This record gives sequence, C-alpha cells and structure tokens, in this order.
Amino acid sequence: MTATALAAKVGLTVAPCHRRLRDLEASGVIRGYRADIDPGAIGLGFEAIVFVTLRQADRATMSEFEDRVAAIPNIVEAQRLFGSPDYLLRVIAADLPAYQRFYDDQLSALPAVERLNSTLVMKNLKPNAGPPV
Repeated sequence: MTATALAAKVGLTVAPCHRRLRDLEASGVIRGYRADIDPGAIGLGFEAIVFVTLRQADRATMSEFEDRVAAIPNIVEAQRLFGSPDYLLRVIAADLPAYQRFYDDQLSALPAVERLNSTLVMKNLKPNAGPPV
C-alpha cells in the first residue's frame, strides 16, 4: 500500500503518515517490505508441514541443523519448538512427487534427524498473516 493510501485509511495527511512510517522503520517495528508471491502461480502449489525430532539436542547439533535448514529455499518457514518435536518446517514443492524427492534427498539428509513426520496442507486459510495491529 502506498503512503498516500495508508494516510487516507488511517485519517492522516501524507506528510505525518510518511514521517510515522520512517519512525517505525528506524525503530525496527517495520522490519522490511517484500512481495507477497503466490507459490502456486510459480509452480510451487504443494505445501507440507514437517515435524522434525533430532537424535540429540546439543548446541552444536542444533546450530548445524538450523544453518542447513536456513540454506534450503524450499523450506519457507522454520520454527524451533519447546518439547517434542524439536522443529516445525513449512515446505513448498511443485507436487507430491517433487516433495517426495525433496524429502528423500534433502530432509532426510539433515544432520541428526531421528524422525520426520509430514502433514500435507489441504488449504492455507491465513497465509502471511501479520501480528494484530
């Protein structure tokens, strides 16, 4: 949304709205801007949630696992969890056969993986929802 459209929506003139945006950016509240790309429109309409349990959870193992996960483009979201499982990964692929290859070649090759449990996404109800501001 442009600053002009935002100003109209929140009932400000453009100058103070733009100044407030700059302040939010400078303070780190707004971390950045990005394009909201529909994965299906670029041939990546298949999505899976993968729960990962590691064999061991020492600092070096987790660090290596997290570095490897961060470097894999098809993993579009990753969270470390309290309890079991250890991690939740959101993975996109072209289709089920592509996901199977990804699972076999990359997910199962991640360091210290004891168990992978995939759940296939039927429908994404709230993609890219931000915090309730």
